[in-house]
Amino acid sequence: MLLNLHVKNLALIDEADVNLGEGLNVLTGETGAGKSILIDAVNMALGAKTARGLLRENGEPAGVELLFQVSGEEKEEALRALGVAVEEDGSVLIVRRMSQGRSVCRINDETVTVSKLRAVTALLIDIHGQHEHQSLLHKAKHLEILDAYARPKERDVKERLGESYRILRAAEKELASYEMGEEERIREMDFLSYEIGELSRAELRDGEIEELEQRHKQMVNGGRILEGLSRAMEYAGGEAGAGDFLSRAVRELSEAAHYDEELSELLSQAEEAEGLVNDLGRALSDYAAGLEFDERELSGLESRLDFLHGLQVKYGATYGEMMRALESRKEKLEALRDFDERKRMAEEAFGTAREEAYRLAEELSGIRKAEALRLTKSIRKALADLNFLDVQFSAEFAELSHVTAEGIDEMEFLISTNPGEPVKPLSQVASGGELSRIMLAIKAVLADSDDIETLIFDEIDAGISGRTAQSVSEKLNDIGKNHQVICITHLPQIAAMADSHYKIEKTVKGGRTVTEVTKLTADEEIEELARLLGGAAITQAVRKNAGEMKGLAKKRKRQE
Repeated sequence: MLLNLHVKNLALIDEADVNLGEGLNVLTGETGAGKSILIDAVNMALGAKTARGLLRENGEPAGVELLFQVSGEEKEEALRALGVAVEEDGSVLIVRRMSQGRSVCRINDETVTVSKLRAVTALLIDIHGQHEHQSLLHKAKHLEILDAYARPKERDVKERLGESYRILRAAEKELASYEMGEEERIREMDFLSYEIGELSRAELRDGEIEELEQRHKQMVNGGRILEGLSRAMEYAGGEAGAGDFLSRAVRELSEAAHYDEELSELLSQAEEAEGLVNDLGRALSDYAAGLEFDERELSGLESRLDFLHGLQVKYGATYGEMMRALESRKEKLEALRDFDERKRMAEEAFGTAREEAYRLAEELSGIRKAEALRLTKSIRKALADLNFLDVQFSAEFAELSHVTAEGIDEMEFLISTNPGEPVKPLSQVASGGELSRIMLAIKAVLADSDDIETLIFDEIDAGISGRTAQSVSEKLNDIGKNHQVICITHLPQIAAMADSHYKIEKTVKGGRTVTEVTKLTADEEIEELARLLGGAAITQAVRKNAGEMKGLAKKRKRQE
């Protein structure tokens, strides 16, 4: 569950630190106090895009931290599969910091990508935004809800269907490659034969292009090379060159060594140097004598290089790439020669893959239809708890014209809220307030089969009051028995049911407006309930009413 929410430098919040508890956590406050900022902060920590208006123009970086307590080996294993190790005390720390144009995400002090952040937090928390119930107007969401409910029973067949669909698409692509007429096939064979002949006749040799380019460079610069060799030979072995001077040095040292034996070592060095220079002179002379710059050779070399460079453009920059291009074309040509047989095999492979994909899709459809009966029955009960009287709720299936990785099903929820009225699509029947309660009922049912511990509801109470509001508060309390629930509300019926109650309010500090979050004491809870009940005029009668409401909520909790 979520142990702590820490927000810093986000919109009106300088710094807020909220320690959350088990069960139902309720946040209340005046309109405009900043309740939505907290939801935006949580969404930011979950990897959502952040509106620029939340970030301060003075460049102060905004930061949000979520500290979770993870329990259960299955959840820890799922996190490990994503590369996240739970700390020894069972905690996972999510951090996201943002400034204008920059975002940094961390999990347990390790920097991660936003996509990984989203994948990890999806295992830990589910947030029902202020307008999420509107998604019920889209049929695609309905099948998504059913699959979430049926996930334990669907998982294996959906994985096998996904792999089968991948094989089907590959077989379909292979079969599509044989969709050509006889004339097109002959043209393709002719073109492949031409390319194969061109590459084969080229008699390519590994390293040839590099060798030719080096020889071409040598021939084009032949004059400069000969000039350099000539000067080098002159300096090394010509008159007044290094060899001549070293020869004189050897003679002088040889004569002097007759009179001083200690010069014998220097004489040896001079003789060695003289030998080296003489060897260099001969080597330079031999190299120069071996140089040939034939115009016909240069012309032939340039012609070969032009041809090879043309092959590089068409088939690949390296010898290896051109050889792979040759083999690829040989394989394609062979396939076209055996066109009819290979097409027959591709048709068989496609038919087999299609049959298997449909078999698995039908198996999945059977599971969905059975689970849909259970799901809609549970939702009907949850809707009755939320003050929908004589409600009918069912699922209608239709079959797609083709199989997909998700199966062959289309599914839509139907509802009737009045006795005698036929069930109709939600978009034709439900109002905004009813959609909100329907989504709450669905969340309540899913929570029983979902291992996500923390659920956030942002103004789930939109458009309701009176007995319905009481029913919603009781349903949130029921969910809170097995999950941590965080709810932002303006209804006293829901606030009274809180296990922990927090107030969000604006204050003025240092000449600027800031938002603060405070956990309320028992007396402060009564006062906040009175504000929700009475508005601006809080009389003793209103306070008494608030106290009775809180007392009734506690009594109901004790009776559970």
